[in-house]
Amino acid sequence: PKRIEPGPGQVSVWDFPRPPALEPVPATLRVVLGGVTVAETTNGYRVCETSHAPAYYFPPGDIAPEALRPASGASFCEWKGVAAYYDVLGGDRVSERAAWSYPQPTATFAALVDHVAFYAGQMDAGFVGDDEVSPMDGDFYGGWITPELVGPFKGAPGTRHW
Repeated sequence: PKRIEPGPGQVSVWDFPRPPALEPVPATLRVVLGGVTVAETTNGYRVCETSHAPAYYFPPGDIAPEALRPASGASFCEWKGVAAYYDVLGGDRVSERAAWSYPQPTATFAALVDHVAFYAGQMDAGFVGDDEVSPMDGDFYGGWITPELVGPFKGAPGTRHW
């Protein structure tokens, strides 16, 4: 893939590290489903990895009670470990397998224990500060694309093995 050269105030996801980095996020993170804020925090983290938009993680105490219901299945990340999935409930909506967490993350990502990330494309909206995010293409990666990011982004059909 041809890297898009970032302009002033932009960041290329191709400059993110591999293995990925865990960073605290000082901005307010917010997720809306069914017209209801189901998660909001100023204590979130993001995982930045080459070619991916960051995935944002919310501490469990900053997620609305009753907003998460355990879902079936699991997946494995070579960096973070085994992920558990959740259905997300907000207002009159249920979005199936729309969030995930790492109940026992690897040592490098220990700060993410029980923190929850949401697939932006399955929510009404996700925000980093005042910026509404766009979801990555595809259904495997859960990154949130913010206005300053340039790609190309991994996730669309044909990009999984970049």
